[in-house]
Amino acid sequence: MRYEVRGELLGFSNTHTVEITEIDNLFFTMKDVDNEQISFTLVNPYLLREYSFDLPTDVKVLLDIHSESKLEAYNLLVIQKPLEKSVINFLAPIVINKENNKLAQVVLDPAKYPKFDFAETIKSFQS
Repeated sequence: MRYEVRGELLGFSNTHTVEITEIDNLFFTMKDVDNEQISFTLVNPYLLREYSFDLPTDVKVLLDIHSESKLEAYNLLVIQKPLEKSVINFLAPIVINKENNKLAQVVLDPAKYPKFDFAETIKSFQS
């Protein structure tokens, strides 16, 4: 599915449209439609932990969110070898409004969300 990037993906200000493809229930790829060399791996955080946060008003406006909006959130994964050393950024989720195909990256305040980190290893979630 294609999504319009609202605001800016951190470090990728020229990325305006992305396509997200499901690999399985946990992993997804997000590719820049206009630059095939820019690709990200995403994870579904809800399969790993309790994950909730408040959306800032500016993000609600960017994504045209209302009380009935269907939202999804994903987190960026930085792949390492071995895979267990790969890290997940829980402090800068990707939020999608499924009703209008708009997407934004949210930067959470670490003081407000002390249980989230920007580099948690996948290994820490293995049982």
